[in-house]
Amino acid sequence: MDESPLRERLIDVGVEMVTAEGTAALGLREIARRAGVSHGAPRRYFPTHQALLSAIARRGFADLGARFAAAGAGEAAPRERVRALATVYVAYALEQRGMFELMFRHDLLDSTGQEGSEGPRLRESTRPLFAMFVGLVSRCGAADPEVTTAALWANLHGVAQLWGAGSLPLMLGDAADGTDPGAYVARLVGAAIDAHLGADRS
Repeated sequence: MDESPLRERLIDVGVEMVTAEGTAALGLREIARRAGVSHGAPRRYFPTHQALLSAIARRGFADLGARFAAAGAGEAAPRERVRALATVYVAYALEQRGMFELMFRHDLLDSTGQEGSEGPRLRESTRPLFAMFVGLVSRCGAADPEVTTAALWANLHGVAQLWGAGSLPLMLGDAADGTDPGAYVARLVGAAIDAHLGADRS
């Protein structure tokens, strides 16, 4: 088997596993077994387990980036584009919980253990997405676009994690009962944007 297709096959299998079974399933031996190769084969392309996990997570950032690009297309006002990207971000987190968890693991973003592996470090995959947000937030008139974007991103991340875990609906109690979950999450996203960009006066 050619090296490049085998490398991609290992990543493909990892993506399938994390999507279906979550991050706990991503053992190096199990990935190799499902890819139909020896347990030592991944070491030819990924010097550490973390390097393989980072390559899998980069697929997640590529997917999220493509969704951002589609959501941000058109001539919508900057604030509406921010809302579109924020909605996509939270929706992705709720739809792809295993991949989302993997993408934001600190040890992978820190790039420790990825020396010698092919491709950019995982943290490099986050920067274009953050820069896209910063550009739009700047056009919304934020005094410090990077800090505002970081705070908004953290807020959205928290909404996604707490809602996905079921904690936020429990805390909201009667306020969320009988409400369409998608509609309620949209309200939370809108509230986060208003909190960081100010109320929409258009």
